[in-house]
Amino acid sequence: MARAKNDTPAPQARLLDGTLARIVPAQFGSGWEVDVDGTPQSHVDLDDPTHLSFEYVARMGAVIDQLRLPRQPLTAIHLGAGGLTLPRYIEATRPGSRQQVVELEPALWDLVRENLPLPRGAQIRVRIGDARAGLGRLPAALVGAADLVVSDVYSGAQTPAHLTTVEFYTEAARYLAPEGVLLVNVADGAGLAFARRQVATISRVLEHVIILAEVQTLKGRRFGNLVVAASAHPLPTAWLPRLMAAGPHPAKVAEGREVDEFARGARVAVDGDATDSPKPASTLFER
Repeated sequence: MARAKNDTPAPQARLLDGTLARIVPAQFGSGWEVDVDGTPQSHVDLDDPTHLSFEYVARMGAVIDQLRLPRQPLTAIHLGAGGLTLPRYIEATRPGSRQQVVELEPALWDLVRENLPLPRGAQIRVRIGDARAGLGRLPAALVGAADLVVSDVYSGAQTPAHLTTVEFYTEAARYLAPEGVLLVNVADGAGLAFARRQVATISRVLEHVIILAEVQTLKGRRFGNLVVAASAHPLPTAWLPRLMAAGPHPAKVAEGREVDEFARGARVAVDGDATDSPKPASTLFER
């Protein structure tokens, strides 16, 4: 961005639901945050796109690092854009990757594009529209070809119900290559009822599932983000030590029976009975 961090006012845009999106200095360290209605949705460091400030995004990055060979380009689909943190990360760590992004809010994309520009020459195509409807409009050649599908979609601080169902995940999984990985950001609080239902739902579509989270979040003792990684192909157990070592700490990676126990008794979410993700307390993101 051209402006200094102490300049005011912050660049902003009004979204379709009337909420205000702003680009503000990062609360901690370098870079910028895309803030929507008081909720920090993305962190972007233009000087270092490999700097993943949000813990759950760093865990997603750790999984992405294990895909294929190091530095080998990926084919990736991102549902939900925000500041395009992960597309920037993939472009920086795996030059030549082909990436498709679906973002609902045209005003948000314009805000990010103008103030946090993408690297010149990056093969990142942004399409405007609902994430689920946008899946159906992606090029047919992507079906069965994606190394990675990321679902990190929020309206304000919640994931809309229609993006949490077995029908939605079935459509997303169609795009995965045989060893491709689906990554889902799931936010939940005490008891983890929503997260347990999401793991049960994703497990219905893709057989092999692991969960990455901060220890207290995975125990349901605090509101936070859980990263669910799933694939039709076994996720190599050799990943786990590297994922644990990558942090952030204290970290937990659940697999196998632990995942089965986590989801035991949870009802699979289907169209017609799904719910939005729980809304965090208004004080959670106070600056």
